[in-house]
Amino acid sequence: MTAPKIPTSGWYVLGNARVHGSTAPGVGGPLDRDGFVKVDIAVSDGAITGIAPRGDRPQPPRTVDLAGRIVLPGFVDCHTHIDKGHIWPRMPNPDGTFMGALDAAGSDRLVRWRADDVARRMDFSLRCAYAHGTVALRTHLDSVAPQETISWPVFEQMREAWRGRIDLQAASLVGIESVRETAWFAALAARVAKASGILGAVTYMVPDLDELLDRVFSAAIEHGLDLDFHADETGEPTAVSLRRIAEASLRHRFEGRILVGHCCALARQPDREVEQTLDLVARAGLAVVSLPMCNLYLQDRRQDRTTPRWRGVTLLHEMKARGIKVAVASDNTRDPFYAYGDLDMLEVYRMATRIVHLDHPVGDWPMAVSATPAQVMGLHGWGRLTPGSKADFVIFKGRSWTELLSRPESDRIVVRAGRAIRRELPDYAELDDLMGGAWTSKP
Repeated sequence: MTAPKIPTSGWYVLGNARVHGSTAPGVGGPLDRDGFVKVDIAVSDGAITGIAPRGDRPQPPRTVDLAGRIVLPGFVDCHTHIDKGHIWPRMPNPDGTFMGALDAAGSDRLVRWRADDVARRMDFSLRCAYAHGTVALRTHLDSVAPQETISWPVFEQMREAWRGRIDLQAASLVGIESVRETAWFAALAARVAKASGILGAVTYMVPDLDELLDRVFSAAIEHGLDLDFHADETGEPTAVSLRRIAEASLRHRFEGRILVGHCCALARQPDREVEQTLDLVARAGLAVVSLPMCNLYLQDRRQDRTTPRWRGVTLLHEMKARGIKVAVASDNTRDPFYAYGDLDMLEVYRMATRIVHLDHPVGDWPMAVSATPAQVMGLHGWGRLTPGSKADFVIFKGRSWTELLSRPESDRIVVRAGRAIRRELPDYAELDDLMGGAWTSKP
């Protein structure tokens, strides 16, 4: 199948495109068994001006025939760590465990995370995401002192440099125990507010968790900030901080958006406790993002046996059935928490489909990498293919889910504001000088 040529000027129509009903609401027309409908998409002045079912109508003028190729909206990646990205060659995880990752990343941060190092790795990561079709991305920033004085200014510069290509957000990342340092945490919250960021923390089952959560919620309310937590990234059934976050939200009558990531331990708890927790999460209006690739890599990796017994992901189907907003995202990329990845949301969705069974039926699961994370990030109207929306989409060779999710689709066409971009992934060799020669094989 010859690759379609997207015009570089004027208006045009993508004919015989295949879009998923969940990402193109209101189109109408008969859906196939995968939930796709064949349509014509009119594009002009960088926007989608119309979408109509293909049917038996003659081809409109200036039509680019896609011959049934799938078109998905630009991806939205709501949980990443681009400040950590690509440090694996110089600081690998010694044993593949969560604690190994925590220690390795912390050691690397203390020694090497100067502004230039962070900026170059961030930019490298963003070029990867852009080439794969991501239009919006939220990153967590390690904000333990004194890193917050380095990484937040770098992020603000990066957000400006990437404006118009990837919409960037950042959330602070500190262990919940750091909130005990009242004056320091107040200063951090003010710094996050100055950067128009999101206030975040990693929750553990510490004895004073409720008190510390109250401080986080109070700071968010004071500064008008949304919240983003890492919670229960463990297989321990006693980890119930997701429930505590929901209770804190209800206690404070919090009106901002709250995203909670991981929530792995929920899958290890008794059904009765799960139901109680999810009822609270739904009442509190929390959204949840699962990180299937990273959690599959880290969770249930033990020294007393070699084969993992569970997948490390949370209960997305049960959450969705209660009306809880759920998404999947990239998480870490080539760092001690995950040795692989490239910020490719098609890979994330492919892996999530296999790991969490986002199929039979597919339903509206494609929204988990598009419209739903966009809503969570406050990007209303993003992640959909509708008349009037920006013409940001990705054209694939696959014509069905089994075709799309069986190959990397490395020859996909990424269209931004109606024009195909030059897809050029950066060469890992660009970062060799930051690795101190660690990338080379040692005898």
